Amino acid sequence: MSVLVTGGAGYVGSVTAQLLRQSGIPIVVLDNLSRGHRAAVSPDVPFYRGDVGDRALVSSIIRKHGVEACIHFAAFAYVGESVEQPSLYFENNVAQGINLLTALIEGGVRQFIFSSSCATYGEPAVVPISEDTQQRPLNPYGWSKFFIERALESFDLAYGLQFVALRYFNAAGALTDLGEHHEPETHLIPNVLAVARGDTPHVEIFGSDYPTPDGTAVRDYVHVQDLAVAHMLALKYLRDGERSEFINLGNGQGFSVLEVIEEAQRVTGRSIKSVSVGRRAGDPPQLVASADRAARVLGWRPERASLEDIIRSAWLWRLAHPNGHEAG
Repeated sequence: MSVLVTGGAGYVGSVTAQLLRQSGIPIVVLDNLSRGHRAAVSPDVPFYRGDVGDRALVSSIIRKHGVEACIHFAAFAYVGESVEQPSLYFENNVAQGINLLTALIEGGVRQFIFSSSCATYGEPAVVPISEDTQQRPLNPYGWSKFFIERALESFDLAYGLQFVALRYFNAAGALTDLGEHHEPETHLIPNVLAVARGDTPHVEIFGSDYPTPDGTAVRDYVHVQDLAVAHMLALKYLRDGERSEFINLGNGQGFSVLEVIEEAQRVTGRSIKSVSVGRRAGDPPQLVASADRAARVLGWRPERASLEDIIRSAWLWRLAHPNGHEAG
C-alpha cells in the first residue's frame, strides 16, 4: 500500500516525499510541474505528470499503486496573484481539489492530509492564533484553502474520509539537496538571500506602516523539515484510527520583515538593501501560531525553530544551487 503525494515536486511536497521514502513508506507523486520541478523528485519514485483534478488519472494511480492515503500539496499559493486572478485560484485549488477528493472516495481511499494555511484566519483579533480562532480570509488564496477545509468536513460526515488539515504558517529553510525554488519568487527569505548573493539589487518591503513594533509585517517562520515531519506524524495519526483534526504548524514566535533582513545580514555577512513600497493587497499585519494542539495531538514540536538556522539552511542551499533545481 502506498501514499499518493500530490504536488510532490514542489517545495514542501518534495521534502515530505523524501522523508517518507527515507522512512520506508512507499509513495507515488502526482504533479503537473506548472510550479514544481521534476528534479526535486527522486528518479526511482513513481511519478505522474498531470492534474489532480483528472479523476481518470487519479483513479488509475490508486488502482495501480494500491493507494491507501493521500497527502495533498498541489495548489497555487501566491496571495497577490490570487487577488488579481481569483478565478485561477478557485479553479485550480478548489474545483480540482474537489475532483481529487471525489476520485479518492471512489477509489476507496479514506485517509487524507491537507496542506492548508494560516491565510484562512485573515486578520485575527488575538495573537498567537489558535485553531479555534474565527476564520475570515482576506484573499482568494485563503478562501480557496477555507473552502477545501469545509469540503473535508462534509466528505468526512458523508463518506468517512478521515483527514488532518495542517494550517502552515510561513514555510522556510532548506535541506542540503532540496530548497525553495519558485518562479516568480514572492517569499521574503529567498528574496532577501537573492540580494545577499547579488542576484537582485534590493528586496521590497510591502508596507512599513503596520501596527507592529517596527511597522513591518510580522510572520511565524517554520522550517520545511519540521513541516515534513508533521505530515508524517499526521499520517501515523490517521493510520492509528484517530478522528479528523485541524492543526496549526508554526513556531509560536513572530519576526518582522526588518528583523528577517537583519538576521540574514548576520548569517551571510553581506549587506542587504531594502526599499519600502506600499502594502500588498490581502496581507494581514501579524500572523503567529499557537501550536499547542500539534504538540498535544501529534506529538510535534519543531526542532529547527531558530530564525538563524532557518536562514542559514536556505543560504547554504542557495549557494550550492544557484539555479535552484535547474541544471546549469
